[in-house]
Amino acid sequence: MPQKQQYWLMKSEPGDYSISDLERDTETIWDGVRNYQARNLMRDAMQVGDKVLYYHSNAKPPGVVGIAEVSKECAPDPTQFDRRSKYFDQKSSKDNPRWECVCIRHVQTFEEMISLSQLRGTTSLEGMALLRKGQRLSVQPVTAKEWKIVLKLAGVKA
Repeated sequence: MPQKQQYWLMKSEPGDYSISDLERDTETIWDGVRNYQARNLMRDAMQVGDKVLYYHSNAKPPGVVGIAEVSKECAPDPTQFDRRSKYFDQKSSKDNPRWECVCIRHVQTFEEMISLSQLRGTTSLEGMALLRKGQRLSVQPVTAKEWKIVLKLAGVKA
């Protein structure tokens, strides 16, 4: 039985890894996530083929800049074992890794960013996780309805 299409929003600071970097590289490992709730979403819920809204956070303005898709299932995040990485975790071991990540691939870069203020000003997106007070997760679910609305705002066919 085919799996139901799922949608996500993943945040990255453009100075760390932008949509342009993803477009250039075609595919990347989504490493460095050090929040258990975000890790659990990647590990327990994300599936190959799931669609992703790529969001530039800590930018002026922040906003959705394109689309990616999950290209590889969750696996141990290699940065947790690398002593030179800022994401090194001395409590992790290869036998018992604490952190996992998926791979994503570039699908499309929007011609224009859909800014956070545009999203907030769209009444039909009021319930979107991104727009809730205190929502800081770097990986979060998006409903099919929200996905279609954001793509429409971007002038992209859903």
